Amino acid sequence: MDDMRHNGTSGLTTEDQSRTSTFPVWEVCRSVPPRDLHPPALIVAGPTASGKSALALAIARRIGGTIVNADSMQVYRELRVLTARPSPVDEALAPHVLYGIRPAAEAGNAAWWRNEALAAMQAARDAGKIPILAGGTGMYFAALTQGIADVPDPGSDARDEARRLLVELGSEALHAGLAKVDPATAARIRPNDSQRIARAWEVWRGTGMGLAAWQRRTLAPAPWRFFAIHLDPPREQLRAAIAIRFAAMLEAGAIEEVRALLALDLDPALPAMRAHGVPELAAHLRGALSLEAAGKRIELITGQYTRRQATWFRHHDLAGPDDTEIIQSRVTGVTQLSERLTQQIFAFIQGRD
Repeated sequence: MDDMRHNGTSGLTTEDQSRTSTFPVWEVCRSVPPRDLHPPALIVAGPTASGKSALALAIARRIGGTIVNADSMQVYRELRVLTARPSPVDEALAPHVLYGIRPAAEAGNAAWWRNEALAAMQAARDAGKIPILAGGTGMYFAALTQGIADVPDPGSDARDEARRLLVELGSEALHAGLAKVDPATAARIRPNDSQRIARAWEVWRGTGMGLAAWQRRTLAPAPWRFFAIHLDPPREQLRAAIAIRFAAMLEAGAIEEVRALLALDLDPALPAMRAHGVPELAAHLRGALSLEAAGKRIELITGQYTRRQATWFRHHDLAGPDDTEIIQSRVTGVTQLSERLTQQIFAFIQGRD
C-alpha cells in the first residue's frame, strides 16, 4: 500500500511487519471530541478485491476492534469461498461478526442487516471494543449512516407468491403487473431486475402498501459517530487482483461449494444463487460452459461490479469530509500494520475536531 490521501498525499509502506504492539482501545475512545457524544465506529469500505478485510483485520488487532461484516454476500453460510470471507485463521486473530450467519435459503436485505449490525456494534462497545464495519455493500452502510425505510416483514406467503409469479410470468410481465398496483415503485425498477421486482411485489402484497410509500417512512441514522477509510485503488490493480482471486478460489474449493449449494435446490432468484461465480460455475457443472469460459465470465462480471461499487462510493459520503480518509491503493496480505501507517490512522481518528 503506497498511496494514502486525505486533503493531500503522503506515501505509505507496509513494512515493519514484526511489530506487535497494540494501541489501547480506551485511547481511541478518549480521542472522540466532546462535541459529539455518540460512540465511535470505523468504516472500512471499497470495491471487491481492494483489501478491505486485510486492512480491517490489521486495524482491529492494533486497537482491539471487532470486525462487523458489511458485505451482503458474506452473510450467507454456504458461500465462504466464493465471497472471500475471512479465513478461520483470520477470524481467530480478531473478533469477526455477521459472517456466515444466514442460510442461503433466506434472503437478506439492508433493513435486516442494519438491525443485526446495530446489535453487534453495541455488543462490541459493551465489550470495550471499537466496531469496525468492513465491506463493499454501499446500501448497507447507507442504512446506518443515512437511515432506511422502516418496511415491515411482508410474510412468507407474500414472498412465496412473488417468487412463484416471477417463475411463471417472468420479470417483465411481473413488472407490468406491479405497475398497475404500485406504479410509483415500478417506475424506479428496470423490467429485467427480477430481484427488486419480486421484493416490491411481496411488500405490496404482504403489507397492502407499496415499497415507494414505505420508503418515505425512514428510520433515523444510527446514533454513532462514523469515521471512514475508503479504499479506492486504480482499476488495473483491481483487474489483476480479480484474476488472481478466482484462481485462488478454485484451489480453495469453489466448484465444490457451488455443487453443494445446487444440491439444496433453492430458488434461483435468491441473492445467494446470484452471487458472483455461482451462476457461472453452475453452468460449468451442467456442461454448458468450460471452466476457462466460466472463469473469464466471472472476471468480467466482477470487474464490472467493482466499477459500479467505486462509482457509488465516490458519490456517497460514508462520513463527513473531515472524518473520511482515502487510500488510493490496494491493501495486500497485511496481517500487521506498519508503525508509520498505524500512526497515520490514529492521527486521522484522533484529529477529528
